Amino acid sequence: MPELPEVEVTRRGVTPYLQGQTVSSVVLRRSGLRWPFPANLPQLLQGQTILATGRRGKYLLLKFAHGTVLIHLGMSGHLRILPSQTASAKHDHVDIVVGSAMLRMHDPRRFGAVLWHDDADGEIENHPLLRALGVEPLEDLFDAEMLYRQTRQRHAAIKQVLLAGDVVVGVGNIYASESLFKAHINPKVRADRISLKRYVLLVEAIRSTLEAAIEKGGSSLRDFVGVDGKTGYFQQSYFVYDRTGEPCRVCAAPVRQIKQGQRSTFYCVNCQK
Repeated sequence: MPELPEVEVTRRGVTPYLQGQTVSSVVLRRSGLRWPFPANLPQLLQGQTILATGRRGKYLLLKFAHGTVLIHLGMSGHLRILPSQTASAKHDHVDIVVGSAMLRMHDPRRFGAVLWHDDADGEIENHPLLRALGVEPLEDLFDAEMLYRQTRQRHAAIKQVLLAGDVVVGVGNIYASESLFKAHINPKVRADRISLKRYVLLVEAIRSTLEAAIEKGGSSLRDFVGVDGKTGYFQQSYFVYDRTGEPCRVCAAPVRQIKQGQRSTFYCVNCQK
């Protein structure tokens, strides 16, 4: 599943083509994906200008004067910027046309989403899919004191707390494993037993890991490609993720794999005490 870096790479890629542009048409080739498309989305957007792009967690936001389009890439979705006359192929579900270009959503597994939030319904942060999300890990509100304070009553393993999304948002499975390795924290340790000093290390690790992934175009383990069709290459520098049995890049001990909440976790028993 595309995680925060992949969505941020996508946002940065589409912004020069969309921001300030007027929507000439919207094409919906099915009734919906994970959830139904707004039936009147073409009428809502036609003739309207995209004022800005944004991101909240793993949701890409297209901001208009009267509301916001929310796009989620699901398990296998990606967005491309293409010439507006490009013929559609299988699994091309949505086109948002702006002049001679268009934003096209391709989603083979159909777990993605294209939704609409009208400004008449309040701030976008109050949308049901966004209002329970935690702080953004690349913003100033995310710091060690906040993370320490929010986990004093959290008895779950720190890896699970990071994935839950209600304390900090967007730190998915790949980047949680990599960040915990960099911070030398065992993914199985209870969140309420981690000291403030170690949370300082974890916050730094999360920030640096996400920033490095964005710089390298994200990870392309399965179907993710950027808006230009190119794959990311952060996976080439993983320390532990998807490296079961391979030597740790620091101590040479074999990387271990366990299951936590039905998700695979990768870590080094020597480096992550």
